[in-house]
Amino acid sequence: MAILELKDVTKTFGGLTAVDSVNLKVEDNQICALIGPNGAGKTTVFNMITGAYQVTSGDVIFDGGSICGRKPHQIAEKGIARTFQNIRLFKSSTVLENVMTGFHCKTSTGMINVIFRPAKRRREEQETRQKALEILRFLGLQDVKDQEARNIPYGHQRLLEIGRALATSPKLLLLDEPAAGMNAQEKKALVETIRKIRDTYHLAVLLVEHDMELVMDISENITVINFGRKIAEGSAEEIQNNNDVIEAYLGRSDD
Repeated sequence: MAILELKDVTKTFGGLTAVDSVNLKVEDNQICALIGPNGAGKTTVFNMITGAYQVTSGDVIFDGGSICGRKPHQIAEKGIARTFQNIRLFKSSTVLENVMTGFHCKTSTGMINVIFRPAKRRREEQETRQKALEILRFLGLQDVKDQEARNIPYGHQRLLEIGRALATSPKLLLLDEPAAGMNAQEKKALVETIRKIRDTYHLAVLLVEHDMELVMDISENITVINFGRKIAEGSAEEIQNNNDVIEAYLGRSDD
């Protein structure tokens, strides 16, 4: 069953068509990739899925229902979480506090509880802390939990952003350039971490990534777009041997 389906999704900005009638499916518990040259429209697709951009035409179906027109926080509450190409952590907060913020859409503490039910607020905060610690242990970040996010290594910051996304209990995790800036060893570890996340949390993953070795290693299905249009879809082997994909990345040969 498809957890996510894009049906002829189009996004225009004035007279510019950034994404043109793209169709895409992600099945339950599947790891998929959306790839294409720079400027192909990949991040625009992510922004439409998460509600940062409204779809000009077409439909985005998530978990059986349309999410077009919903606000980003409503989409997050339904079960879609994302990371960003440029890391967006609370740099002066601790690693633990960063993950705890991810639980806000799942907790019930509001001003009424803060004022009139302090015991409930304290209990909920303690539960949130324990769940955040479990995520940090899962990602191997428990030893840096009390450090400010800006002071931990870059690769750990990438993992921390994933951890904060996991705190929202997503059904679909969108990873935007998760390997950006990582060295070869960190990329290898990232592949295993993404697989472990899928298997442990029973969610689907859709990633945008420029590292083709990583994409081909981890992806069970790959969609390729160029100039906002879908040009190919299939397994890693099928994509590697697709002439349209080769031309999009390498250009047309003069021979």
